[in-house]
Amino acid sequence: MQVLWRKNTRGVATMRKKLKKRIKKEHIIVFIIIIILALIVFAPRSLKIPSKEKIVREPVVAGTWYPGNKEELKSTVNKYYENSERLNISSIKALIVPHAGYVYSGQVAANGFNQLNKNYKKVFIIATNHAQGAYVNGISIPNATHYKTPLGEVKVSEIAPELLKQELFVNVPQAHTTHVIEIELPFLQQKLRDFEIIPLVTGSLNLEQIKQAADALSKYIDEDSLIVISSDLSHYHPYEDAVKLDTTCIKNIESMNFEESTKCEACGIYAILILMDIAKRNEWKAKIIDYKNSGDVTGDKSRVVGYSSIVFYSEKEELLTKEEQKFLLNLARETVESYVKNKKKPKVDETKLTPAMKKVQGCFVTLNKNNDLRGCIGHILPQEELYKCIIDNAVNAAVNDHRFNPVTEDELNDIEIEISVLTVPQRLEFSSGDDLKNKLRPNIDGIVLKSGFHQSTYLPQVWEQIPNKESFLSNLCMKGGMAIDCWKDKSTEVYTYQAFVFD
Repeated sequence: MQVLWRKNTRGVATMRKKLKKRIKKEHIIVFIIIIILALIVFAPRSLKIPSKEKIVREPVVAGTWYPGNKEELKSTVNKYYENSERLNISSIKALIVPHAGYVYSGQVAANGFNQLNKNYKKVFIIATNHAQGAYVNGISIPNATHYKTPLGEVKVSEIAPELLKQELFVNVPQAHTTHVIEIELPFLQQKLRDFEIIPLVTGSLNLEQIKQAADALSKYIDEDSLIVISSDLSHYHPYEDAVKLDTTCIKNIESMNFEESTKCEACGIYAILILMDIAKRNEWKAKIIDYKNSGDVTGDKSRVVGYSSIVFYSEKEELLTKEEQKFLLNLARETVESYVKNKKKPKVDETKLTPAMKKVQGCFVTLNKNNDLRGCIGHILPQEELYKCIIDNAVNAAVNDHRFNPVTEDELNDIEIEISVLTVPQRLEFSSGDDLKNKLRPNIDGIVLKSGFHQSTYLPQVWEQIPNKESFLSNLCMKGGMAIDCWKDKSTEVYTYQAFVFD
């Protein structure tokens, strides 16, 4: 019995040892799990992966204030742009545009947006609250991450939630249920690419709050920024009275008379005053592009609403001054006349050349006769000083454009000259022909197509003759000796550039 008992004792002892080891092992596992959980729970915020829910602000006036069908909307906006005259205004910083239904103010709005001649990455859209029952004490910013129209979604910049950290900026959801921001988006979507918006809806602001708003926004405004003020002018006056009121308002805005502008009967007056504060700090200028009222559209002049488009621009960043433009145009004309008559290029007094004229840039010289093209040649890439580029290509346009006979001495009095100074072309990536068309910006981008040894370009001005994107690209393919649909081939390289044009 003793032997049996000892054997059992050894067995129990062995089991106890195994049990202790197992318990110890399980304690270690539990301890490790606790440590891991602690690291996850108490990890620094910088180690956490942020996850922001996508919140899309759906369109609320598509199909009523503007077309709800994508293709119809594109066609409508493009038609407005085609009917719009582009002025030679560079360094545009801001716009005031109307926000009525497109049948009333669409053309006036397009006339403003069509002046944009560069791409902007950030667009501050500022309007004044139009939502009944919504009280905005300050400036409201939505919690949306995207705004949607039939043309697609536009991302809301991360600047928006950053601004909400400041006392002046609040979130009043109901303030963002009207047309005032949305109505401007299709114009921007057809004009710009890869841009984000900062939608802002003001309440009634005092002068101190206007200054605070200008202070806050100025910190984020840079070369890639555009400010869009969404506002109509006077409301429901007889036609003649409205014109007088609106004309006075516009003159005060153009002259940067802040005090008198506070008297404007504009529904977005607080947004306008914020812009004027920012503009005065930066010495921007203002220029009216268009003015009409609802009486001009409907014929009913008893109670009208005023619409205007006004651009704000910086003269400090003018690529070439008016004097420089005049000098270079005279140089181009002198070159054409000298070469046609004597086969000689003119000598240039280099003491009269400014740094801008001696900067290495691409350029094109275009000759027109009786409004018809007579010659156009240039350098797409920068290869020589601007004044030399103009001399060389004035000669080329006059006698070396193989599409035309050389200009003769008898024609010289009828020749009109246009000069385009080009930015450096940038590669445009695209996944399909439709994707390429969507990314093109008529009246802004010059296009270069390159396939193998073939290459061709159209200046931005050519959009005025060929506004249809598909026709534009197909004609450009044929111009370069490529297949008519070469632009649909993903192996074709596409480059875009912009032009500063003067004549």
